[in-house]
Amino acid sequence: MKRVRITVMRMAHYADLMERYENPIENACTLSVGQVFYAENGEKPQGLCESAWETLAPFVRELAAGGGNFFDGWMKDAHAAMLSCNDGFRPVSFLVEAVKEEP
Repeated sequence: MKRVRITVMRMAHYADLMERYENPIENACTLSVGQVFYAENGEKPQGLCESAWETLAPFVRELAAGGGNFFDGWMKDAHAAMLSCNDGFRPVSFLVEAVKEEP
């Protein structure tokens, strides 16, 4: 199986929606832009939140198995995907990509 790199690319924060709809919570997202995780054998990397993993897992597993070309050419790199977690108040965008093997 291929190693898959997961990079935090962007983090949004919708204070107006949070104020209007969200109950106060502790320990919101602790990720940071530029943070990198590696999925080995299609498994969830330590430190990646469960909610984000639920979104990323099918793509990570497909890339780990050598697949790609999601949605018929959506990405310039067929072995990558730009995805966001499902948090509507503070979504995080991730670049998920198969790590190219060294020659």
